[in-house]
Amino acid sequence: MDLDDERVAKRRKTMLEDDHGVGQQTTTEMETLPHETIVDILSRLPITSLVQFKFVCKGWRALAQDPLLADMQLSWKAPTTNPCLILHCDFPIRNQLYFVDLSVHNHDKDKVKRLYVPFQTSMPEFDVVGTCNGLLCLSDSLYNDALYVYNPFTIDFMELPKSRQYSDQEVVFGFGFHPKTKQYKVVKIVYYRNTSSSSYSRARRVVYPQSDVQVFTLGTSAWRSLGKVAYQLIRRPSEALVNGRLHWVSRPRRYYPARRLMSFDLEDEQFREVPKPDCGGLNRCNFHLCVLRGFLAAAVYGNYGKLEIWVMKDYNVKESWIKEFSIGAYMPKCLKQNLVRDRPLKIWKNPSNGKVVRLLCLLDNGEILLEYKNRVLVSYDPKKGKFTDLVFQGIPHWFQTVVHEGNFNWINTPS
Repeated sequence: MDLDDERVAKRRKTMLEDDHGVGQQTTTEMETLPHETIVDILSRLPITSLVQFKFVCKGWRALAQDPLLADMQLSWKAPTTNPCLILHCDFPIRNQLYFVDLSVHNHDKDKVKRLYVPFQTSMPEFDVVGTCNGLLCLSDSLYNDALYVYNPFTIDFMELPKSRQYSDQEVVFGFGFHPKTKQYKVVKIVYYRNTSSSSYSRARRVVYPQSDVQVFTLGTSAWRSLGKVAYQLIRRPSEALVNGRLHWVSRPRRYYPARRLMSFDLEDEQFREVPKPDCGGLNRCNFHLCVLRGFLAAAVYGNYGKLEIWVMKDYNVKESWIKEFSIGAYMPKCLKQNLVRDRPLKIWKNPSNGKVVRLLCLLDNGEILLEYKNRVLVSYDPKKGKFTDLVFQGIPHWFQTVVHEGNFNWINTPS
């Protein structure tokens, strides 16, 4: 055996050591580095790598559970970093969550993996209320009485206390964090009517004339009621969290048919109207809100499946709205081949108002990520005007995409 063969044999022997031994050896080497330096390095790893990292040995697991790691993940995370996508699937019947990490650059980047939901036996049907700083908020889609906040990568979760319920109600949710107060809050806007009221036509949309705004601050023990709200919001969760404010689109009213952009400040807990862009199409229900690299954005649907993307560069300044992208009509190949298939009877109550395409986010290479018909993810290159159908191994047949920031963040609550 020559010298090169001996080196190869030694390397193979080292690779065949058990994980515990390797973990101990590497942990010893890592101990020579300052603790903050180690945590800083770990904070820059993709979430999938960190999940694997914490199972190597006890020492590495302790590092992964260090609160400083979550703080650093949140502090350095740039808006241009590719996100982790959560795929919410409610077909068939029992809901499931899957994920794909777009920030990885190995063989796992094209694989969709299933997430474990520890409380699913008590809440098999759920809606995603929102995502913020690595945390998901889920609500019971059958009864609207159960709410959970959990981190899908640490499996930490908490069930929120029950709030006041009405016998005939419609609920709009929001979930977010304010950078000044450092508080996470769940907002529950309940529209309701007295059961004795029976003067509503069955042919028209049911009207809920009364309202109750309820707020829960994570870390406290009870919901607070803020009273009534003067606006009727579209029944879907807040689509955009910008500057500590949740955003919704209002429904038209008899004497004010134009739709409004409404915000709720998580610091002072006040509703305010946000100026709309002058694009001529936001008075109808043909747009949805989004966050693009930290800015509030509106995706406006045009004729024949076209899409305009407007971005507010200076928050709350009407003149700062600019049309940043125009996307032409497109139909992914797999949808062309399956146009004769009908959608399942129970799938997504109101994901995008029946529109073909939904704007998700900007990728770090400058391309735009889109979701088509709750079935296909597509990237669009605005410089070349080119569409690319993204193929992922194990992707569910039907899903709704949630742009998520995967990390090990959690909330310390009083015992």
